[in-house]
Amino acid sequence: MHTLKASIIKDLKILVRDRMGLLMMFFMPVLLVIVITSVQNSTFELVNNNKITLLACNRDSGPEGTRLISAIEKIGMFRLLLLDTSIRDNEISVRMHAKDALVAVVIPDDFSASIQQRASDIASRALSDPDSASKEKNRYARQPDSLLMFYHPVMQPSFRQSIKGALHSAVQVIQGEAIAKSLYSAVNSKAIPPELEKDILFGQIPITEIPVSRSGSRVVPNASQHNVPAWTIFAMFFVVVSLGSSVVREKISGSFIRLKTLPSSYLNALVSKQVVYIMVTFLQAAVIFAVGNLLFPHIGLPVLHLPKDIPGLILITLACGWCAASYAICVGVFSETPEQANGFGAISIVILAALGGLLVPSFAMPANMQQLLRVSPLHWGLEAYYALFLEGGKLKDVLTNILSLAIITIGIQLLTLYGLKKKNLI
Repeated sequence: MHTLKASIIKDLKILVRDRMGLLMMFFMPVLLVIVITSVQNSTFELVNNNKITLLACNRDSGPEGTRLISAIEKIGMFRLLLLDTSIRDNEISVRMHAKDALVAVVIPDDFSASIQQRASDIASRALSDPDSASKEKNRYARQPDSLLMFYHPVMQPSFRQSIKGALHSAVQVIQGEAIAKSLYSAVNSKAIPPELEKDILFGQIPITEIPVSRSGSRVVPNASQHNVPAWTIFAMFFVVVSLGSSVVREKISGSFIRLKTLPSSYLNALVSKQVVYIMVTFLQAAVIFAVGNLLFPHIGLPVLHLPKDIPGLILITLACGWCAASYAICVGVFSETPEQANGFGAISIVILAALGGLLVPSFAMPANMQQLLRVSPLHWGLEAYYALFLEGGKLKDVLTNILSLAIITIGIQLLTLYGLKKKNLI
């Protein structure tokens, strides 16, 4: 026990002297979490709160083009800027860059005539007998020229499809309104009452959104709940840069050989490094969670709500820290130079983070990749954190994740011992 205590004190002194390592282990993760959460939160606000600038050119001289502009504005996701009707298509891209707009839409000049003609045609076919309707099924009024949607190349396909769907909804409202008016006028020989028109077009069944959680809470998770736990795990495993290179330096300096001449085992040194760096990873998590909970509200970011099961949070953090320290030591044992440990360690953590669902959500991965993510310890740590932070779960809900982390950690420990024996270091 005295030897282990001395080893822990020695490793703590080495760690304190490594100012650059401490900077990478504490300041850089905090900065990373702030930046990633800010970007993610701004994306959420762009979709949910902020309005997308949309340039609109209405070349239609009839009433339907104006109604379409009004319908697009009522959607609530666009900030409309109207363009002059004489503008050319090749000039719109220039105006998009000048106005910093991501999307522009052009309404063709025959939009009103085509909508009204199509509404009359559908109304007459609906009121005629089936035989005559089937004979005249090809007598559709010609479709209007398509709406032109210009978009910036940086826009992601999923975001573009959402905007396209919103524009389709606006067009359907206009077309449905025209068809309803034509049908009512054909049946009753008078204009449709405004109240009835409103009930037909906008009398939709409401949809209530309910987030699913283990605790039954209806609180909607924010960007901080998603990002802070994920990048905390990433920061924990990035101790491989400091600890892995430290193990390599001890091998190069001959510390392993000197330890063989002492009445002590190098296993004590391995245990002391694990104890010290488990403390480091736990302190990392505490600092990052404190920043999310206390600092985020003061810099315009959503507050990080800590889970109610604090013992479960502590146990998960310790399990992740133990796995991270074990992995870093294993990388150091098999590396020949500090550069190898730093390069391989950093790249492997990024790969494990990608496999674990930190960079891309696991549900969005292809089926074959979803099988591979089980080998990533970051996946099990992330799932455990999400169960507490997002779902309101308790310790009993994450025992499987903790057990999986422990099995992976033991496997890494055995691999480390094999490497030490193979290199004749123990």
